[in-house]
Amino acid sequence: MILLANILLALAKIVELASGVLTIYKYILLASVIISWINADPYNPIVNFIYRVTEPALQRIRRYMPNTGMLDLSPLVLFVLIYLAQIVVFDTAYTYLMLFSNQLKGQAL
Repeated sequence: MILLANILLALAKIVELASGVLTIYKYILLASVIISWINADPYNPIVNFIYRVTEPALQRIRRYMPNTGMLDLSPLVLFVLIYLAQIVVFDTAYTYLMLFSNQLKGQAL
């Protein structure tokens, strides 16, 4: 039982790490929004990296959104999707994995 509890604990830590990666992606997405408001040099390596990381996800969302003219709401939709994934999927999975891991460790003692 201890082995299974440690496996569940490791899975909980992986879920926590994935949630952290999504948090970093939210900051990169915020930087992308700010860069879109200013006239940044597209050949700058940082701007180019931010564009390459965020644009594939934003393009998929833009395909399904109505044309709103100059107002691009796709970053807002992506923020909401990331928050929902973090709260509903990752936080729930982390909580249950930690709970089951602690229960299994308690039974083994």
